[in-house]
Amino acid sequence: MRVRTRRLAAVSAASAVAILLSGCGTADVWSGPRVDSAPVGTLAPGFTDAAAPPAPEATITPRAGTWDEVHPPQGYRVVLLAAGDDPASAALTAAVKDWAADEGVSLKTVAVTELDRSVDGIVEAMELEPELIISTGAALVDPLAVVTANHLDRQFLLVGAQLPEPTANVTAAIWEGASSRGSEVDAALPTDESDAVTPEKADTALRAGVASVLSGITGIVVWLD
Repeated sequence: MRVRTRRLAAVSAASAVAILLSGCGTADVWSGPRVDSAPVGTLAPGFTDAAAPPAPEATITPRAGTWDEVHPPQGYRVVLLAAGDDPASAALTAAVKDWAADEGVSLKTVAVTELDRSVDGIVEAMELEPELIISTGAALVDPLAVVTANHLDRQFLLVGAQLPEPTANVTAAIWEGASSRGSEVDAALPTDESDAVTPEKADTALRAGVASVLSGITGIVVWLD
């Protein structure tokens, strides 16, 4: 199934996909040219093995804090792709918003309120042409698995979930109890725990995942102990 890269339907007040803007000077930043996505700062030794870079779809376990000095550049544009109102999803969404405010990132949010419109939401996020699309939690894993392989020019970061077979443009940051692979995994083998997503864990995973993407280490899974 290929996804049309144009809007699938007009967005009305009652739409299942809502776009919310936040951040200083948002309109000016988003109407201008794309920024250089080179990171501010570099990864410390121990994030990966410099002598053996991770292969596509590999899982790495970086040393704690090795991503602390990596930050997005001025004018970096991010779309938060959010779905679900459970406590874990809410904590992940709040972590992205707090991180964006702390880092001075220009953030737009695409909130998917009806899961059968998930593909519409992903298309909306891509059409905003951000430097990075961040998806929070497990609800969008299956539709992202369909869409992302057809749009290799868009970078995605999943926080608290992962794709079964990520392409080079999809990175995941996960930890024990927050590692869903969608319907790919047998329901008898749970990968999500309701109390696994704390604000601290969500923030750590988000920052490690963003640092990996900014540093050009994509298409992998970042596992946080």
